[in-house]
Amino acid sequence: METRVLKYFLMVAKTGNITRAANELHVTQPTLSRQIMELEKELQTKLFIRQPRHMELTKGGALFQQRAQMILTLLQQTTNDLQQQNTELTGTIHLGCVESSVSPFIGKLIKQFQQQYPAVKFAMFDGDGDTLREQLDRGLIDMAALIEPVEAAKYNYVVLPVKETWGVMMRSDDALAARQQINRADIYKLPLILTRRNILRNDVSDVLGLDQNKLDVRMTINLPMNSLQMIKQGGYYALNIMGVYQNLNDHNLAFVPVTPTKTTGHVLAWRKNLVMSPAAEQFLQLVAAATTDQQ
Repeated sequence: METRVLKYFLMVAKTGNITRAANELHVTQPTLSRQIMELEKELQTKLFIRQPRHMELTKGGALFQQRAQMILTLLQQTTNDLQQQNTELTGTIHLGCVESSVSPFIGKLIKQFQQQYPAVKFAMFDGDGDTLREQLDRGLIDMAALIEPVEAAKYNYVVLPVKETWGVMMRSDDALAARQQINRADIYKLPLILTRRNILRNDVSDVLGLDQNKLDVRMTINLPMNSLQMIKQGGYYALNIMGVYQNLNDHNLAFVPVTPTKTTGHVLAWRKNLVMSPAAEQFLQLVAAATTDQQ
């Protein structure tokens, strides 16, 4: 199977029309139709439901679309990595990062790295820990800055010198905003917005002594921005980290720490037994040095 055919398939899936796809690809319509039919024959799977003016992906076609895009992405990354072997340090480092206090720390390291290696670019991916770990596992990113805990058996990682304090985020005019701390009894009374990550919820609950069955959880989220408007409208409270509150920099919001105090660390993680590009290896060395300097 040629990569050219994968690109043909992806264009048809994107446009939903053979004629438009052929125009985009600068090939004839009969040629493109034949290539798609030969691809379906090779895969022994029908990829499209053909209608007079529209091509709709089948269930198998939707799965193949995901895998085809992944194959082309990995091929391009591999090509870029190989080109670095005999040239100056270039290429793109694919880096995931959670939205927390670790973002400014990582940003400073990227700036420092690019001052030394200006030909290296970064592709930054935002997401929660589950999303970023999935990207790591699929080989779509080289490394990710994550909130602890992480699965130590699955990843190599460097512990970063950035700590987070847990608390409750709310409207700044809320009665609880004047408090110095919020305790377990208070939390049980609040309509909560929580992270969707079970491992993180369990870790926080263990420290605070929370019975999760007693919590009034109204919503779970992957990224904090998804809940911002609901909190600002009032009546919702987000149990999260101070870094989220600081990054939002919104005077309409307030953050009150929980008691007992709960802090969380960060790590920069990458897959075990992964062959890194020279640029990614060099960046990891910079991170490790910066971490050692701040210990």
